[in-house]
Amino acid sequence: MKKQVLTGIKPTGRIHLGNYIGAIKPALQLAENQSYNTAYFVADYHGLTKIHNPIEMKELSYGVAAAWLALGLNPDSATFYRQSDVPEIFELSWILSCFAPKGLLNRAHAYKSLVEENQNGGKEVDSGVNMGVFTYPILMAADILLFQTELVPVGKDQIQHVEIARDIAESFNKQYGETFVLPEYVIQEETSVLPGLDGRKMSKSYNNTIPLFEEPNKLRKLINKIKTDSSSPEEPKNPDASVIFALYKEFASSDQSEEMRRRFQQGIGWGEAKKELFNVMNSFLEVPRLNYEELMTNRDRLDAILLNGAIKARKKTIPFMKEIKRKIGMYH
Repeated sequence: MKKQVLTGIKPTGRIHLGNYIGAIKPALQLAENQSYNTAYFVADYHGLTKIHNPIEMKELSYGVAAAWLALGLNPDSATFYRQSDVPEIFELSWILSCFAPKGLLNRAHAYKSLVEENQNGGKEVDSGVNMGVFTYPILMAADILLFQTELVPVGKDQIQHVEIARDIAESFNKQYGETFVLPEYVIQEETSVLPGLDGRKMSKSYNNTIPLFEEPNKLRKLINKIKTDSSSPEEPKNPDASVIFALYKEFASSDQSEEMRRRFQQGIGWGEAKKELFNVMNSFLEVPRLNYEELMTNRDRLDAILLNGAIKARKKTIPFMKEIKRKIGMYH
């Protein structure tokens, strides 16, 4: 039996390097392995926790879809869909919410972070927190469990969500017998927390990201903004402690990476290192960037691909939802 892989990206901003290195790249690598069934989705309902402008939501959703395809996702061999086109996800989300302890959700990182931010700012504890933010882990659990997912490629900050999905699945299985597969997360340890332009975690909320399909001149300027230390060009540098090298090796060949590692250890100026990073990134992204731009001008094609993916997805989700509803006494 092939293992099921699933991952999604929410449309809350332009696709950036953190999205690619933390989720898209490892997911596409798994797709190349014939041992896996792969499912990828545009997490548009997850994006609704932040994006309340319909034009922006549509544009960002198309951007996520175009990014997956431009970077090599094959919709014929994978299941590729828009979350909002698979209603069983949201039906399951309610069922799972009845097995999710509130205390578990209180400990979810995203919610805790907002609460702490409010407390530090002297605000009401739940100021600015909508129920979508609070119950986000339940909807993510539904995404994962509905597809009987075994492997979930995620960034390090998303590990907890996979663990919450396991906890909820175990609670359901204990009550109704073996139903859900218990998922495992997959991360790239070396790039599990990718630094942004300012040295903090690369995040849209910090405004320190590098958009993946940025045009060359702007890409060069952003790379030049990456924070570095004050060491002189001739001083040896530790490649494993460098944002520049961490990004470089994600786009370079193994031979190029080894050569760059040697240059770091012998001494290289930060300006030269940033130039080399731009060259290798721009070369890698040249064709995907063109594919992305072409897809973004052909929305009908994107819609057709996503709707076909939803039809494929529902061939799996509809029968499984019937099984779940039978178990809880709501389907005959």
